[in-house]
Amino acid sequence: MDYDYIIAGAGAAGLSLAYHLGQSPLAGHSILLVDPNAVRRNDRTWCFWEVGTGPFEAVVSRRWDYLWLYDESWSARLAIVPYQYKLIQGIDFYRYVDDWIAQRPQITRLQGTVDRFIELPDGVAVVVGGRTYTARFGFNSVYRPTPTPPGYHSWLQHFKGWFITTSRPVFDAEAATFMDFRIPQVGDVRFGYVLPFDTYTALVEYTIFSPQLVSQAEYEAGLQRYIADQLGIDRYEITHVEYGVIPMSDVPLPLRPSPHVLNIGTAGGMSKPSTGYTFQRIQWQVRQIVESLLRNGHPFYKRPRFNRHALMDSVLLNVLDAGRTPGHRFFANLFRHNPIQRVLRFLDEETTLAEDLALMSTVEITPFMIAALAVAWGRMSALGRRELEMG
Repeated sequence: MDYDYIIAGAGAAGLSLAYHLGQSPLAGHSILLVDPNAVRRNDRTWCFWEVGTGPFEAVVSRRWDYLWLYDESWSARLAIVPYQYKLIQGIDFYRYVDDWIAQRPQITRLQGTVDRFIELPDGVAVVVGGRTYTARFGFNSVYRPTPTPPGYHSWLQHFKGWFITTSRPVFDAEAATFMDFRIPQVGDVRFGYVLPFDTYTALVEYTIFSPQLVSQAEYEAGLQRYIADQLGIDRYEITHVEYGVIPMSDVPLPLRPSPHVLNIGTAGGMSKPSTGYTFQRIQWQVRQIVESLLRNGHPFYKRPRFNRHALMDSVLLNVLDAGRTPGHRFFANLFRHNPIQRVLRFLDEETTLAEDLALMSTVEITPFMIAALAVAWGRMSALGRRELEMG
């Protein structure tokens, strides 16, 4: 074999995996990292909550100890200790890991595209630029959307953000605005999101959860209204623009598409279906991969047969998709009537069953019971159809 591992894609998942492998006892193993992009851009930000320090603490550009939540009748500035809400800018992450890789001769960078992995008896091969490369295992981080089968749901988290600078101090520099629902809801879920760098500068995003994208003009009009009406800012300069789309889907994605290949990142189902948060779930996944390689000699870590949090994500998506209750009301009630630390643990899938039941008791339970039955019926019906098709 030419390499121990081939990683397709050098975004958050591919770079995180290479970094974690290089920080482990597997640091001497050879890696081929394939990506089509030769030039890095500040194309995104990653935000997450965390206790203590993480592997990429050196490139965390801002931390907040408080989060603001708003709806039409309630607002709160909530302390999230022991958590901190953290922001990493894409360009800082790329440069940090790229510089680290440049000091590792066992990691080879290759510009190009991996269209598919070819199975070999004892590994995999890829063809890039007309040349074949082989490895013991392949990791694919290139997400390709799949059709939504009956019984499942595919929504999107999509947003446009402006980095703005004001002429007067208007932002609460110690608190990020997590969800601000004081904007018109249009049959989906819409909220403002504010990440202040200081009292004069912030990233302001207009975020939508919905099945379909909207026009760029609609995002911009929403940003203008939110900045004027809710933030009370009439004069500002836009210094950078950000746009993103993240899948919110419960469609099962193949984690192991072939015997020597593992899907990672969004391609491996690491985008949380109910929120779109991905970065910390990627870090969890690559830790599992490294531990499995060390313990078992392969990257295919064990997953639970049943994940109740994944089922709860499906139920929420069904509630939203069928319009059983306004989505903004669900999120507002969740944060309004529960300790925020419990909500964050719930979103991290770390709560106990008792905590989950306590959380669900604070929201409108009837729409969720109907949705749970609809999800169960949809899954059973889909299974029955597949059995009929197979004869």
